[in-house]
Amino acid sequence: MRLIAILTALALAASPALAGKADVLEVKARASGGTFSFDVTVQHADTGWDHYADAWRVVGPDGTVYGTRTLLHPHVDEQPFTRSLSGVAIPEDVQSVTLESHDSVHGWGGATVEVALPR
Repeated sequence: MRLIAILTALALAASPALAGKADVLEVKARASGGTFSFDVTVQHADTGWDHYADAWRVVGPDGTVYGTRTLLHPHVDEQPFTRSLSGVAIPEDVQSVTLESHDSVHGWGGATVEVALPR
């Protein structure tokens, strides 16, 4: 019985779900010719192709998604990491956006960052 409990605990520890959700740590937004560029720093305990941070997005106060950056591979040995997205068109009346991250197991979630748009 004790051996079964130990094996179960080891199996759960190896589960990709234990890596948790991806978190947005920092955002830098820049205005450029009527659109915006975002540098977004994400942290996630990537374990490899089975569980990794695979996207982040720019979301308006009403839930409109203005841009999504797809992350094409795990960043197991590069944490946290920063990736950029440019050419994001956001209406003039939107004063701030929230950056959300996504991982391949939990979906959208984790810590978000709201940023005022430089106008």
